[in-house]
Amino acid sequence: MKPSVSLVITTYNRKDALELVLLSALKQSDPPQEILVADDGSRADTGELVLKYATQSKIPIIHCWQEDTGFRLAAVRNLAIAKARYDYIIMVDGDMILHRHFVRSHSKYAAPNRFLQGSRVLLNSKLTQHALNKRLINFSFFLRGLGNRLNALYLPWLSRLFSREINDLTRTRGCNQSFWLIDLKEVNGFNEDFVGWGREDTEFMVRMLNSGKHCFKIKLEGFGYHLYHPESSKAMLPANQKILDDAIALNTRRCSNGLDKYFSA
Repeated sequence: MKPSVSLVITTYNRKDALELVLLSALKQSDPPQEILVADDGSRADTGELVLKYATQSKIPIIHCWQEDTGFRLAAVRNLAIAKARYDYIIMVDGDMILHRHFVRSHSKYAAPNRFLQGSRVLLNSKLTQHALNKRLINFSFFLRGLGNRLNALYLPWLSRLFSREINDLTRTRGCNQSFWLIDLKEVNGFNEDFVGWGREDTEFMVRMLNSGKHCFKIKLEGFGYHLYHPESSKAMLPANQKILDDAIALNTRRCSNGLDKYFSA
């Protein structure tokens, strides 16, 4: 039996990219039961875009906004997850255009004590700008401007042969993951001690693995098309690396500064 899905899309001041992600989410072969836009303090125009689609969509679309006080990805993820009404969370970045069967693929591989890591196809800057200008959400495997091209193969009849459990911390990518809500509550969601870019996804994976969950890598389906953007500032990377190192050394299963504060509030 397929789970009921809450799709969480994180965003910050990139409404043109977010619009394409929303379009791809609304055209899924198996749509999610709800969409939550986790907004880390974008300007008012992002809220206006979300409201526009919410009024047109049969699928509930909820805008979860927090004040812009710097890069607080973990916090806005937790904020949105706490508002989710369904038992399975699929989480993507606001620049990840979803393959048409994206939700179906994640639902297909959902299993107890398992969280999923999907793949991404990289669009170069020229193709990204073309997609934004033309509002494209479908891309051919043979299209110029694709990186990680093999990830653009949708071969569900071969997927089970190539998808597998992984425990490699260097392979985690928060731009395309899914989990059971009950498992997120067990590890207390994402660690809000992380401020600025870097290592928050890896530390989350450490706690999930330490709690007996298994990371399963989906191949040949369950992928998205990642729009180009400049690299984020790495100014906070040393401090974030220390949090990760401590989680590994202490065999941490649950963070203290996380999801539960939103439920208690």
